[in-house]
Amino acid sequence: MPEGPELHLASHFVNEACGALVFGGRVEKSAVSRNPEVPFESSAYRISALARGKELRLWLRPLPGAGPCREPLALVFRFGMTGSFQLAPGDALPRHAHLRFYTAGPGPRLALCFVDVRRFGHWELGGEWQPGRGPCVLRQYEQFREHVLRNLADKTFDRPICEALLDQRFFNGIGNYLRAEILFRLRIPPFEKARTVLQALQQRRLSPTLTLSQKIRAKLQNPDLLELCHLVPKEVVQLGARSRKRRSRKTQPGPVDRTEDPPPPPPPKTASRKPRAKKDPSKAAAQRSPRGGREEGRQTASGGRTPAAFWGGEESIRGPKGRERALPVFPPGLPSPEAEG
Repeated sequence: MPEGPELHLASHFVNEACGALVFGGRVEKSAVSRNPEVPFESSAYRISALARGKELRLWLRPLPGAGPCREPLALVFRFGMTGSFQLAPGDALPRHAHLRFYTAGPGPRLALCFVDVRRFGHWELGGEWQPGRGPCVLRQYEQFREHVLRNLADKTFDRPICEALLDQRFFNGIGNYLRAEILFRLRIPPFEKARTVLQALQQRRLSPTLTLSQKIRAKLQNPDLLELCHLVPKEVVQLGARSRKRRSRKTQPGPVDRTEDPPPPPPPKTASRKPRAKKDPSKAAAQRSPRGGREEGRQTASGGRTPAAFWGGEESIRGPKGRERALPVFPPGLPSPEAEG
């Protein structure tokens, strides 16, 4: 489920992918979506994005001279469980693209799509953040910390810390996996009372004799719970940005691809095999000794010994390709099948 870092990465993606693009025409909504229609149409406009907690604001701003003359329009998105933005060719839209913004020519037509497989995502017109949500743990850390410590008397903090961390009125942007990582790093029992955990932070003050660099180092080496609510999402954003850069490098053509095709790889080397020499059946038979371990027989399960001829002694014949095949020899005292017949 997208949380605060994923919303921030989505806003970075929109700003980087659409920064140089000009969009035009009307905004299309899929027929199956229950979200409101977007009454916006312009011959040329640009798109930008800003994230705050678990919400993303999308701005549609017409360019000067574009018609029909319209005011900028803002949309606020909440991604639900599977929401995301993708930039795709206009003639090959991804499945579950429920809102589409098309580019204007010249050049190939592209579409910025809001893709939501499970359709739990939502958008609203007007661009207002949802009321009741607290400051963003990523972009507004100082306000976030002050807001939590000032409201510790609220009944929300009577609950276990694992439940309080999901309350977006105070921890806007924190979700399941971030909560688990924060509590694990601090070795805090998840069912500890939230007020008990957070009240100790009110008395935490760094020594005034420390320099600014020493204070920063102390916070990074021994962060408290509220500091980790800011640092862990920040780590996720940095990891996501590096991963996106690696993927973009792989898709971009290298210097060899731009100039000429790379030389074909050399053919694989095949190991040369020498033909196996055929054995002479007469020589193989001569090499076998008529006396030896086999001629003395082997012990059977009943304790006796089988005749030596059964293991290739005197009473054996040669089968196909000169191989020896033993004749059935019956121990003394046992009647042969011919005698029984």
